[in-house]
Amino acid sequence: MNLSEKKLFLFDIDGTLSVGNTLFDGSMDLLNYINSIGGRAYYITNNSTNSTDSYIEKFAKWNIKTTANLFVTAGYVSMLYLKEHFSNEKVFVLGTKSYVKELKKNALNITETPDDDVKCVLVAFDNELTYKKTEYACELLSTKDIPYLATNPDLCCPAPFGFVPDCGSICSMIDNCVGRTPEYLGKPNKILVDMCLADSGFTKEQTLVVGDRLYTDIACGINGGTETCAVLTGETTREEIASSQYKPTYTFENVRELLNACKQ
Repeated sequence: MNLSEKKLFLFDIDGTLSVGNTLFDGSMDLLNYINSIGGRAYYITNNSTNSTDSYIEKFAKWNIKTTANLFVTAGYVSMLYLKEHFSNEKVFVLGTKSYVKELKKNALNITETPDDDVKCVLVAFDNELTYKKTEYACELLSTKDIPYLATNPDLCCPAPFGFVPDCGSICSMIDNCVGRTPEYLGKPNKILVDMCLADSGFTKEQTLVVGDRLYTDIACGINGGTETCAVLTGETTREEIASSQYKPTYTFENVRELLNACKQ
């Protein structure tokens, strides 16, 4: 199946469609094209600094109308995991105020201090990170034999000036101190692809996963059994693609080039 036959597009956000609060050239036109062919765009991001409501508001500022079901985030997948495995237990979360608020809104027993009855530690991408938060996480993981989870393994997140540390880098600091590594719940876990397929009704053959990072975005599509597209507006370079085990089906400089290819 060629690109003109794709109907379901699963987009990473940071470094793919936008950077910071700036939408990349071609992103709006590509989303309009998807709507015009009766397709659907979902957003499968590992960025857990924002709640789903925050993403809806952010996209609204770009004049892009979305609904909650179109955002399948690492934070959301992690929330589902906590509800399944720790619904009645206290969980320590290292994350933003927005993410902690969303977890609490979903009836989870969340704490941000190293309480004695904590049964699990979850680390998220936290752009409000303090040294005290990492100290609390280290205390719990050093003194208690409890599960260590994290939303996503990304080492860096695109920023207008380059990159900033992401969840994987925060975890690396903690890992070096406690001698443990977390179980990562977001991309490249194929559950994000599976959830979009189930919600949309499209097939794997009709689906394209689009992102800027090989070991999360492209690996997620490969794990989910779909074709993939790497754009070079974020972390990935052609040199990295050549040496990576995660080879995208397509590679374009940006989403404008992807749109042009879809129209051919």
